[in-house]
Amino acid sequence: MKLLREIVGYVLGGVLFVGLIPTLMWLASGMPDLLPIDIVRGGVAAVLMLAGLALSIWTIIYMKRRGKGNPMDAFGHEVAPRTSHLMTDGPYRINRNPMLTGTLIYLAGIAIVLWSWQAWLVLVIFFAVMMVQVLSEERRLRRDFGKEYEDFCKIRRRF
Repeated sequence: MKLLREIVGYVLGGVLFVGLIPTLMWLASGMPDLLPIDIVRGGVAAVLMLAGLALSIWTIIYMKRRGKGNPMDAFGHEVAPRTSHLMTDGPYRINRNPMLTGTLIYLAGIAIVLWSWQAWLVLVIFFAVMMVQVLSEERRLRRDFGKEYEDFCKIRRRF
């Protein structure tokens, strides 16, 4: 049951962040043709999208291997098994939320492809919703890890 729950959590996350949010951005932009695209804009978008996905995937793999779980809660509800210890190294040397940072970088690449204010608006709304989630998650991490998390907050930025 634990493995199934974990798989479902990762699949739902992938569908939401890699598929659904970009689709909403595209729909909000008026469903523009994606090709052809200016080579410079396409190159910048591709670099951002690949870098963002790479950072997010590195974080997921790192959490699974080192943390034996996932710190992600969906607004206070455990989506996948939580990490057994505070993650402070690996991708967490970059900031306290490398998976979300990677997702935001990926979505910025999508917004560049779509090249519309509507796509950027969806990204801003997504970020606002995720900030509520991050603040909720930070409260849980403070409860679970106490001073260790407080000390980590002093040396790593949120993003």
